[in-house]
Amino acid sequence: MDIWKKFEENNITHSAAHHLLAILELKEKRGYARVTDVARELNITTGSASINLKSLKAKNLIVEDDNKFLALSDEGEAVARAVLMRKNILYSFLANILKVKPEQAEIDSCKTEHLISAETAKKLQEFMERYEETKGA
Repeated sequence: MDIWKKFEENNITHSAAHHLLAILELKEKRGYARVTDVARELNITTGSASINLKSLKAKNLIVEDDNKFLALSDEGEAVARAVLMRKNILYSFLANILKVKPEQAEIDSCKTEHLISAETAKKLQEFMERYEETKGA
């Protein structure tokens, strides 16, 4: 089996994950998101944001209304929330169990948040819960 090929089967890139997360955060914080807001949130040019968002629109992960406001599709929101959940699990594991410095845990969880499978994230969460139970006993 060509395991290395499985890497290419991830449905979104690191950049795409951050664009989805930016829209999710902006919508929750402000109630709206536009291309310029996403660019500002990610500290990139509006042109770069526009190009990246176009590919997410093509994948039906985001929608744009006639007034140029962005929203996550149901699938896009599910992907964004899954990435966020995985990032939080990874960060917690690295910072709280492995005792990685918080800044490094943030960097490493950010790098891998969109790469691990739902199964791995679930197993890691279960491990951390068991670990915390035995630590407290």
